[in-house]
Amino acid sequence: MQMSLPVVLISMVLFFVLFFGISFLVNMLLRMTWIVAICFPLIAVFIIDDVPFTRYFTAPSDAFAALGRKVASLAAADLLILSSGFAGALCAGWAIRTLRAKGYQMF
Repeated sequence: MQMSLPVVLISMVLFFVLFFGISFLVNMLLRMTWIVAICFPLIAVFIIDDVPFTRYFTAPSDAFAALGRKVASLAAADLLILSSGFAGALCAGWAIRTLRAKGYQMF
């Protein structure tokens, strides 16, 4: 399916804001600055793949082969949208780190 440019741009902004907000809240609650950025590949696998999670333990070769095929078949728009979500998680980590360095103790 072909995506138009406005849809891709709006999706990129939405994923950036979504992951920035989630990352900021998780970082603030858990006091672990980069936790969502580190966990992002796992989150991306859940978004991309349609293989049940238990198949990675019961039939790992088939599950990882299916994941590889799915990642290889992603369109450029999908990669841009996912990378903007990762950028949002990184920006949230940077924002939390900056706030903590400036003395805000609640963060």
